[in-house]
Amino acid sequence: MNFRTFSLFPFAFSLVLAALPAAAQPWKPNKPVELVVGSSPGGSPDVMARLVQRIFQNGGLVPSSTVVNKPGAGNTIGWAYLNQHAGDGHYIATFSPALIGNRIMGTTQLDYTDFTPLNILAREYVVLSVKADSPITSLNDLTARLKKDPQAVSFAFATARGNHNHVVMSMYLKSIGVDPKVAKAVVYSGGGEATTAMLGGHIDVYVASPRSMVPMQKEGRARVLGISSAQRQAGDLAGIPTLKEQNIDAVFFTWRGFMGPKGMKAPEIAYWDAVFEKLAQTNDWKKDTEEQYWNADYLLSAKTKEHLDRENSVMKTILTDLGLAKQ
Repeated sequence: MNFRTFSLFPFAFSLVLAALPAAAQPWKPNKPVELVVGSSPGGSPDVMARLVQRIFQNGGLVPSSTVVNKPGAGNTIGWAYLNQHAGDGHYIATFSPALIGNRIMGTTQLDYTDFTPLNILAREYVVLSVKADSPITSLNDLTARLKKDPQAVSFAFATARGNHNHVVMSMYLKSIGVDPKVAKAVVYSGGGEATTAMLGGHIDVYVASPRSMVPMQKEGRARVLGISSAQRQAGDLAGIPTLKEQNIDAVFFTWRGFMGPKGMKAPEIAYWDAVFEKLAQTNDWKKDTEEQYWNADYLLSAKTKEHLDRENSVMKTILTDLGLAKQ
């Protein structure tokens, strides 16, 4: 090879790279990543986003990232904001069954197929709780009051109708013979607001995550009446009776993870698959999962899409059975 031929080789090679399909070239962020949360600070989606952002930063997994809260309309404002950045891997958002439930109930036109599923990181059960000095002393007491007068007790949950909290509340009510549509229920835009309302006596029963209520029970500020798991959980949850063992047909859990906007390309998806796979193996994440009373349930993007397809069918059946689906 003469000098002229050799000197032209790098230029020719660069032309070959430029001609390769975009999917064959790696991608990484070139500006700060936004972790979008469709609810107010304090709730489980916000907590997950901030834990993930901390691990991104401390572990050097993502060059730069920030959490952006866009609360309102049952997460729809945040998710609509996400899709304003179609095809841009610098924007990802927390999501849960509310993404499916909202569409089935007709409260939004956005469907899970309008986004790019990235992963599911954890599974979380639901608890029914009251403040510590509430006259409602047990689940049996709550049931008796509701059977006597379905509107004698008010419920609260965040962040959207049709989400896991709403589903468990409705399953409980239906199981005791009370029409879920008749019961008094208030939907808050974030877990922090709902907790304040419960502690202030503005609502009677808070339907929420264990991470919201179990620490408060340990502090003597709340009383947890039951959890939506099929069997008793370990650790701090061991003393909480399941709804099932109290003759309530309400076994259900939420899943939590991240999705991207519509139109994300294969290299962007591959980047986030690699990042979250590393995150799920860190000691920090394993510790956070335990501290938040989450069950590890990690799925990559392809498996997450399959899960959402199945969950859409399951949620449609549940919400229709509960009379919550749009007719």
